[in-house]
Amino acid sequence: MQTGWKISFFFIVGVITWLSFWNYRNRIYDWDMPGYIGCLYTLKFPDAPDQVRQLTYSDIRKKASAYEFRDITGTLMIPDRARQAFAFNTKAFTEQLPYYKIKAGYNFAVLLLYESGCSSPDAVGLLSIFSYFISGMLVFFILKIIFPENYFLAVFLTVGIIFLPPVMYMSRVSTPDLFVLQFLLVFMIGFLKKWNRWMMFTVLFAIIVTRPDYLPLVLSYLILTIVYGYLLRKKPDFSFVLQGIVLLVLYAAIIKTSGYPGWKHLFYDSFIYRRPLISGTPPDFTLNDYLNILYKKIIYFKKVTLVSFGLTGLIFYISKDRWIRAFSVVILVNIYIKFLIFPHSAGLRFFFGYIMLLLFIFLSVLSRKYNGFRLRKIA
Repeated sequence: MQTGWKISFFFIVGVITWLSFWNYRNRIYDWDMPGYIGCLYTLKFPDAPDQVRQLTYSDIRKKASAYEFRDITGTLMIPDRARQAFAFNTKAFTEQLPYYKIKAGYNFAVLLLYESGCSSPDAVGLLSIFSYFISGMLVFFILKIIFPENYFLAVFLTVGIIFLPPVMYMSRVSTPDLFVLQFLLVFMIGFLKKWNRWMMFTVLFAIIVTRPDYLPLVLSYLILTIVYGYLLRKKPDFSFVLQGIVLLVLYAAIIKTSGYPGWKHLFYDSFIYRRPLISGTPPDFTLNDYLNILYKKIIYFKKVTLVSFGLTGLIFYISKDRWIRAFSVVILVNIYIKFLIFPHSAGLRFFFGYIMLLLFIFLSVLSRKYNGFRLRKIA
């Protein structure tokens, strides 16, 4: 069995390495890239916004295809006035950067790659590729924990997951989605291995630093831990309360230092009208406008709804463990909290991390029920 796992490990390393090279050769220069490169150069030249904008777009021009560069700058046949403003107006470009600065951990990782000698577009692109490779290996290790005596199944599921279209796409674009997925997967390892509270807190801390919008998931997990622990011991554990306070302070500090304009601005720019200048038109919309957008978006949320409710239902059917059931409900609820805050129903990548957590919980309870699907020895 140990030999089988060693062969499986090297096979998975080979497959993920090959896919990583393929994804890098087919990387996409999308319109989020200027935001993250702008954050990088703002760290380098905090008092030179014109230089930051010029360096950002000149670096992208050197790497991107002509079509991709025109798309990024909004100069295709159907022009995009907002993207044009970001590319050619320093004030418009600078006002957009807080939307990207808020992902502090991701931007720090981009800075490290840049300082190691990568160009700014390569620093952003390679971070997605490295995150893809590490995430793939973490998936394999999680499946090894879940199916300790079935390396065939672990390899099959790992390859299936890393070949999923959303995963392949995330590895090719400029987003922190795969970067934060690494920490979510480490969180799942800690959950399965029952790490102590401070090891788990370290992972939760990394998740918030990377993507502060995961705060509802992190806090709801801590609240569940407090409630469940109280029901077992009849005594509150204030260490989890302390952890929640620290993470709330961390979240507030990131929001404050990044100059994040707030949810109302984000919602307005994402779903109503992308303003060339945030300081220009105020983000005014009514509750009715918000509900209409939710109604239109939830119609296209069927895939996420089907998968998330399906996995949760299967978890409830297979497992009678109250802790597992409660945790799966917390994840399910957080999918819809995320949707209410940012109803990008067409962007599966925004919800993929939650679905992966549900998937691994489902596989773990399935493995327990069927004794890990053990491989039978050949006589």
